[in-house]
Amino acid sequence: MAIAGGFERFYEVLRRLTPRSELSLTAASTLRRLERSGPHRLCELHAPEGVSQPAMTQLITRLEKEGLAARGSDPDDGRAVVVTITDAGRDAVARRREGRTRALSALLEQLPAEDHAAIVAALPALERLGDLMVEQPPA
Repeated sequence: MAIAGGFERFYEVLRRLTPRSELSLTAASTLRRLERSGPHRLCELHAPEGVSQPAMTQLITRLEKEGLAARGSDPDDGRAVVVTITDAGRDAVARRREGRTRALSALLEQLPAEDHAAIVAALPALERLGDLMVEQPPA
């Protein structure tokens, strides 16, 4: 339980450090997924983000109107819709990431050197943990 509590606390910190922007948490997460993993069928995006398919459809419609994402036909199945991130979407994700990076860096500078080193040492394990979530999404 201590690990879960620690992750919850850190998640709260990251949320507060993330600059307020035009992107909701779900919109930012969806754009990051598209940036990281490439185009996805629209029907594949809702479950990992924890929203209904109609909610994801509305979100993609908004992102498309804002020029942050684009829809197209699946080359393997013309009936299916594929969503991609646009250059403007990549820029929005980068701005959000840069703001969070600046805020987190300022916070990390306030830690003792040994705490900073412990966090850096834990990063590879955290990356592997994140990879497990991609490989084995929760039910």
